[in-house]
Amino acid sequence: MDIGNFKSGEFKQQYQYKSFMPTQIEHDWELRDPALILLLSQADMKLGELNAFSELVPDIDFFIMMHVSKEATSSNRIEGTQTNIEEALQRKEYIDPEKRDDWDEVQNYIKAMNEAVTSLAKLPVSSRLLLSVHEIILQGVRGKHKQPGSYRKSQNWIGGASINDAVFIPPHHTDLSKLMTDLEKFLNNESILVPELIRIAIAHYQFETIHPFLDGNGRVGRLLITLYLVSKGILVKPTLYLSAFFEKHKSLYYDNLTRVRTHNDLVQWVRFFLEGVRQISENSIQTFRSIISLRHRCEQKIISLGKKLKTAQAFLNYLYRCPIVDSQLVADTLSIDRSTAIRLIDDFIRLDILQELTGHKRNKIFCFSEYVDLFK
Repeated sequence: MDIGNFKSGEFKQQYQYKSFMPTQIEHDWELRDPALILLLSQADMKLGELNAFSELVPDIDFFIMMHVSKEATSSNRIEGTQTNIEEALQRKEYIDPEKRDDWDEVQNYIKAMNEAVTSLAKLPVSSRLLLSVHEIILQGVRGKHKQPGSYRKSQNWIGGASINDAVFIPPHHTDLSKLMTDLEKFLNNESILVPELIRIAIAHYQFETIHPFLDGNGRVGRLLITLYLVSKGILVKPTLYLSAFFEKHKSLYYDNLTRVRTHNDLVQWVRFFLEGVRQISENSIQTFRSIISLRHRCEQKIISLGKKLKTAQAFLNYLYRCPIVDSQLVADTLSIDRSTAIRLIDDFIRLDILQELTGHKRNKIFCFSEYVDLFK
């Protein structure tokens, strides 16, 4: 099927309402739109450049956690949470009690991403993996009573106070099994010769249209993108996350998804998706360049610490993974006593690597601000 001739589906009569039944997608696809092909080429090129950086940057795993934290805060903000990346990086006891529910949701997303990436060594991107992700995302937070780890067994809807004035009514729950089976097959059917970025763009649209969960669909659907690209080796490391692009262009994100269903305009959605890949890849490349430069400057600074250099180097490496710390955390991490940790922190403040956040005399928190700012 030419992507330009896509028919998104039809409305299916249910009791007193009509749900949307999407067209199944497990079949061959053709691209004939020259502008779309050009944008695909540009996105692929930038993604390849990002992969090259991810293989060249020493100790890149230090920095992956920051990418995941940024993705978690962006994806959850789309759903209405208010946690920023500085808060996401802090321990729970330092978070304002009124913000801890939001903080928990972000931490669940981080945990879900990390565990899912690890699971890819044994599992394909599949219902089993997505259900596991969903269970973690809703664990102990808002939505915890909405069947975490299970596809919905009742009708849901988007927008409106009730199903009677809903903006969109996804497919009936009795249709979920065949729709999710179709989606899973499409993601893993290697006999379908379609570029992987096009495949995951279509799959993300289809997942959001199916809306298989009572809660957490957006977060799982966005997480699906990175998991798929890692599973297929398109990403060497999980360094590309589109939630920041979707959050920045939130209205366009929802409008373009909706337009597929209302106007059969899959091409416009795929264009938007590919532009997101291109822009975020470029931004991530620039972030890696900035990290390399910052790392060099910081290593030059700590040379002045002389006999403390070995411990300082270990501390600096830890800050790339956990850039907001307190003295006890530093002591525990580096296996040094707390007074030594305090002196080391003071050295890093003097060298303008760390800044104190609270202004308090006790329970001080310190931030590697120049590094955190790269991910804002």
